[in-house]
Amino acid sequence: MSNSNGANVWPTFRYRDAKAAIAFLQEAFGFEVAAEYTNADDPQHVDHAELRWPGGGGVMLGSVRDDGGVMTNTGVAAGSVYIATDEVEDLYRRAIEAGATEVMGLTEQDYGSKDFSVQDPEGVLWNFGTYRGADAH
Repeated sequence: MSNSNGANVWPTFRYRDAKAAIAFLQEAFGFEVAAEYTNADDPQHVDHAELRWPGGGGVMLGSVRDDGGVMTNTGVAAGSVYIATDEVEDLYRRAIEAGATEVMGLTEQDYGSKDFSVQDPEGVLWNFGTYRGADAH
C-alpha cells in the first residue's frame, strides 16, 4: 500500500438526485466537494463528483444513467460505508440534525468501538465509529 491514510479507498455511488446527495453529505457528515462536473445539457445531472473526507479518502458519485459504464449495473443509492472517526458523538448529532435516518444510535460495541449508523435520504447506509481496524494502534 502506498498511502497509509486510506486515501486510496473511494466508495462509489449513483443517486437519483446527486445534487441533493452532495448537499446532504456536506451538511450531515462534513464531506468537502473536491470536484463536481455537471452535464452540459442538464445542469441538474451530475456526471461525476468527488467528495473528500477530512481524515483522508472520500467518495465518488454521480447521477443515475445508463451509459454502458461499469456503474450501469450497480444498484441505485445502494450500499454501505464505514468511516473511522474520533468525533463520533458530534458527527451523530450533526447527521440527525441534517435529517439522516437513524438505523442504530450511539452504541458502545463489545470490541471497544463507539458506533452509529444512519441512512441518507436515498437509503445508502453510513456507519461511523472509533474502530480503526484489527491492526491499528
